[in-house]
This record gives sequence, structure tokens and C-alpha cells, in this order.
Amino acid sequence: MELNQELFRQLAIVASDENLMRKTIKAIKRIIEKKEEQDATEQILASPAMMEIIHKGDEEIAGGNVTPIKLEELWK
Repeated sequence: MELNQELFRQLAIVASDENLMRKTIKAIKRIIEKKEEQDATEQILASPAMMEIIHKGDEEIAGGNVTPIKLEELWK
């Protein structure tokens, strides 16, 4: 409850300045994006099937069992 009150106090201060509002919104969006990335990573790490795929890929790379792909071919 205290955190919510503090957040709204700070937002009330920022709300009076359009430039600060834009910066605040941009910062909040970055925080949310990082949180979503973290959640996705945690979901992958929690999945035994995904971890098996990752481990197999690591083994293939370590064993040299990969075909090099030119960087520019990745976006075709």
C-alpha cells in the first residue's frame, strides 16, 4: 500500500510537466519490456523440453556439427 501511495505521489509531481511525463512513460515501458523478457526467459528455463533443445544445440555446436550461415542470409 505504501509503495502505491509513493508511486502516485511521484506521478502527481511528474504530471505537471509534459516533458517529464514523456520520460516517465518511456522509462515505464522499458521496465515492462525487461520484465516480459525476464518472464519469457524464466518460462524457457522452467520447460524441460526447451532445456533439452538448448542442450542438444550446445552439444552440436561444441561438436562442430553446424553449418555456418552468412549473417545477411538470416533475414531473407
